[in-house]
Amino acid sequence: MSDGNRQTGEGRNAGVGTAPRFLDRLRESLRVRHYSLRTEDAYLDWVRRFILFHGKRHPKDMGAPEVQAFLSHLAVDRRVAPSTQNQAKAALLFLYRHLLEVDLPWLGEVVQARRQPRLPVVLTPGEVRAVLDQMEGGMALVAQVLYGTGMRLMEGLRLRVKDVEFERREIVVRDGKGGKDRVTMLPDRLVGPLLAHLERVRALHGRDLAEGFGEVGLPDALAEKFRAAPRAWGWQWVFPSAQRSVDPRSGLVRRHHLHPESVQKAVRLAARAAELVKPVTPHVLRHSFATHLLASGHDIRTVQELLGHKDVATTMIYTHVLNRGGRGVASPLDGL
Repeated sequence: MSDGNRQTGEGRNAGVGTAPRFLDRLRESLRVRHYSLRTEDAYLDWVRRFILFHGKRHPKDMGAPEVQAFLSHLAVDRRVAPSTQNQAKAALLFLYRHLLEVDLPWLGEVVQARRQPRLPVVLTPGEVRAVLDQMEGGMALVAQVLYGTGMRLMEGLRLRVKDVEFERREIVVRDGKGGKDRVTMLPDRLVGPLLAHLERVRALHGRDLAEGFGEVGLPDALAEKFRAAPRAWGWQWVFPSAQRSVDPRSGLVRRHHLHPESVQKAVRLAARAAELVKPVTPHVLRHSFATHLLASGHDIRTVQELLGHKDVATTMIYTHVLNRGGRGVASPLDGL
């Protein structure tokens, strides 16, 4: 039985109607509010799990006790991280508020999982060099861009050609976390490699156009307002995928950007080849970028702006990694 048929059967048993129709309504509600595709998939998955956990009952027939029981199950039985539990809670609250339009007088009763502050994993400059030395081709360039600019993985992968300012040595990060734009630096060392990379990407785009393709997905309704924009060079991805694929929203065949899991795997394999014992991910390169800037004497407010942090308290975590408070204090062991 296919997943779609299985979901339909579950929906009928649950009294939810036809499950795909119910989940399609939820997906439409998410898209109206401009949630990302990754968030759509995550929220739909949590709602489906919630319904199955409670014997396929309709969510409108449930409330605070059922939500609390599900979240407790995730924390106690599944032992998920607080961030995962909070994402599940956010999905269920979205369901009740925006799809079912149910009043939530019990909202205050639902416990929010508390995330304990953790020091991020940070590589030394030598370790960063060792990881980058183990990478090659496009993946190496992606990793260098992430470390050299402090961008998040998806910010780097969603980078458009028009947002790379070579003359000003800047990169404009569009629609970052929280929907904010910001500007970060373009390292001099990356100018040559990026220009050469974009020449190859432009040739690839030219072949796509010649074969009747070459359109790229645009945010909001820009494609309707500017008909030529989807094929324009400036709107193309800096790091396009090697293959064309079907856009899950429009159904059109397009060339999307690199898949994040491909970059994550490449970084992980490079760290293993470099014989590092630390867990290394693309986000660790961002942590290392921030820590190394602070270690070289840059102002924390500047680093906050480059990272796109809303609150400087978030950036302050890197000062704890540096341990500046104790760095100038000699250990009593050294005095023996």
